[in-house]
Amino acid sequence: MKHIIKKMIEEKAKTMPILSFPSTALTFSTVEELVTDSRKQAEGMKAIVDHCDVSAALNMMDLSVEAEAFGAEIKFSSHEIPTVTKGIISDISQAKEVKVPNIGAARTTIYLEGVRLAKQQIFEVPVFCGVIGPYSLAGRLFDMTELMMACFDDEESVHILLQKCTEFIMKYIKAFKKMGADGVIMAEPAAGLLSPRLFEEFSNVYVKRIFEEINDDNFVSVYHNCGNTLPLIPSIKDSGADIYHFGNAVKMEEVLKIMPKELLVMGNINPVDFRNSTPEKIYAETKDLLFRCSAYSNFIISTGCDIPFDADWKNIDAYFEAVKDFYL
Repeated sequence: MKHIIKKMIEEKAKTMPILSFPSTALTFSTVEELVTDSRKQAEGMKAIVDHCDVSAALNMMDLSVEAEAFGAEIKFSSHEIPTVTKGIISDISQAKEVKVPNIGAARTTIYLEGVRLAKQQIFEVPVFCGVIGPYSLAGRLFDMTELMMACFDDEESVHILLQKCTEFIMKYIKAFKKMGADGVIMAEPAAGLLSPRLFEEFSNVYVKRIFEEINDDNFVSVYHNCGNTLPLIPSIKDSGADIYHFGNAVKMEEVLKIMPKELLVMGNINPVDFRNSTPEKIYAETKDLLFRCSAYSNFIISTGCDIPFDADWKNIDAYFEAVKDFYL
């Protein structure tokens, strides 16, 4: 068992919510500064580690970075996570013309440097980078709905695009490893829309390839999917990740019944509740999920997805307080 995984299991009072953008309130930054400034990213990661009892420091979950490197148009805002406004192809047959960008294109250097700087400041816990999954990236380069239709109408072209996405993601993760990253969280939410057959063919085979390529004894792979994953778990569990992170679209107990006991499973407090709820409700919700899943030794509580940047820190603190009270 990898030492990072072993420590997480031994120290369940620590937890790994997907918590990055709320660092804006701790560092008096804007979202746009976080996604465009390496030093702000490292400062935010350090601030969260200092403020919260986390088991890992996570860099920003910005699923626009890789698409921008390919040439997609991105919308930035001081108060919103960047979004892709226009892909790079209008027809799947154009996939053969897509060029795989070099590492360093667009803002990839900013994120790589953010992890390097974080490693210079954070010694208490491992530092994880974040990347998008291959199918989710392909959807941003083309169009999500059109891509799904193309899985039936032009499988060959879809695979060409996915191969290029996979090649870039592999190179990107390896670059993060060179910067000192201790692990990666791969977010593949768009694949949650696929049927089990399509999921295996157009997402999971490429995810497996990536995890096999970047795996080593000192690097942790986390697979995140916040879609309706229950029908997909027979494939997901064989993707080769060390940790499986699920969203609140599914009941955690149902996931744990299916997942092998030797695989670490995380999730799945609704991230939106950290913005819209109250500390009392967050505390109760966290405690309730811990009680319901306490029979599963391979479970560690987390959020279902990325906590919104404008979440109330009183709610975030209530989550950590509930975890601490449960285990102490």
